[in-house]
Amino acid sequence: MITLNYTQTQNCVSQQEVHALKEKAMQGLKILHDKSGAGNDFLGWVNLPSSISQAEIDEVKSAAAQLCKGVDVVVVIGIGGSYLGAKAIIDALSHSFSALQTKAERKAPLVVFAGQNIGEDYTHELMEMLRDKSVSCIVISKSGTTTEPAIAFRIVKNFIEQTYGKEEAKRRIVAITDKARGALRTSANIEGYKTFVIPDDVGGRFSVLTPVGLLPIACAGFDIAELVRGAKDIEENTKPSVDFEKNIAAQYAAVRNALYAKGKKVEVLANYNPKLHFLAEWWKQLYGESEGKDGKGVFPASVDFTTDLHSLGQYIQDGERMLFETVLSVGKPKRHATVPYDKEDLDGLNFLANKHIDEVNKMAELGTLLAHVDGGVPNIHIEIPELSEYTLGELIYFYEKACGISGYMLGVNPFDQPGVEAYKKNMFALLEKPGYEKETAEIKKRI
Repeated sequence: MITLNYTQTQNCVSQQEVHALKEKAMQGLKILHDKSGAGNDFLGWVNLPSSISQAEIDEVKSAAAQLCKGVDVVVVIGIGGSYLGAKAIIDALSHSFSALQTKAERKAPLVVFAGQNIGEDYTHELMEMLRDKSVSCIVISKSGTTTEPAIAFRIVKNFIEQTYGKEEAKRRIVAITDKARGALRTSANIEGYKTFVIPDDVGGRFSVLTPVGLLPIACAGFDIAELVRGAKDIEENTKPSVDFEKNIAAQYAAVRNALYAKGKKVEVLANYNPKLHFLAEWWKQLYGESEGKDGKGVFPASVDFTTDLHSLGQYIQDGERMLFETVLSVGKPKRHATVPYDKEDLDGLNFLANKHIDEVNKMAELGTLLAHVDGGVPNIHIEIPELSEYTLGELIYFYEKACGISGYMLGVNPFDQPGVEAYKKNMFALLEKPGYEKETAEIKKRI
């Protein structure tokens, strides 16, 4: 079970100040569950883990098996919440050098991503890599018209149809989209693709435990039933009936808001395991889109330690005191490596001989925590016993639940993202999209 410890925030906020927000946090939690707050039409994720049936899990696993049959690479097309959750889980559980492994060594196809950017070099190099591979595709989009994934799907779909023919393309493409509307739903119906539905009441950044995340994760060879089981257990342990003193989601939300009220405007999520890099990327979208509105919100940033101790570590230690740190710690590694003895000892490291790398890493983690707290940086500590489907399911749901509570405590709607549309309007005007003639004329005057 993941654990939360916030005793190292007391250089900034006292236990009494955190407990002063207890009622507000528990009220936010109640609002989530009784669906009486802002954005209540996007709360399908709250009871999602406990509502997923074995039949639904089996359907996803069956689709993954069909999609992966004889396939070297599965291309997952999506952006934002349509790719970050799957990417986070797959990276956390995969071999660090899985791209260099054979399919037999991986025991599953290589899962790669497209449509999360508009990089021409990236797109060309992806298609170049796919030329001599057996390929299938998962395309994820509610509308089917979001620019980045729509461009990527045009290209990948064209490749698959030209390589295997339109009939075989039906087996090699799965669409995850709206149940009834949109360009991708229409295309899937016309072409005869296998489809899964993005629930109307689950926003993209909360969709990891829907087919949006589950299908790519299953294709990568991981146990989605265990992922759901971990999330289900945390759902049970963070219900409104669970006291604040035992409710880690309510506690995390309360501590964050107490720190924010004290002028800590930036939260730095620090991990000491490189496999968690994209977990932090997923977390940044979750909290950035949920809280960053109405001129409010803690800014979510992230660092990979110990790597970034040699760059951003200087600012965290000695820079402006407007930040706090949440350390994501993994209890034990999956594999083992030790420091060898060297008779010359020119680097002076024989004092570490025969120690496990993880022991050195843990002392770096503890030493950094103490240094940062001494430097005026409050620290929250979250420990994951190990990286597994179960514990990552716990972590995903914990962060989602705490995010909803925290947003309500902040006084915003955590489930909309009005600011996302601003760049799109300008981009379409600049590209002279039909229907944007007025906007095109206006924007050209500015440039």
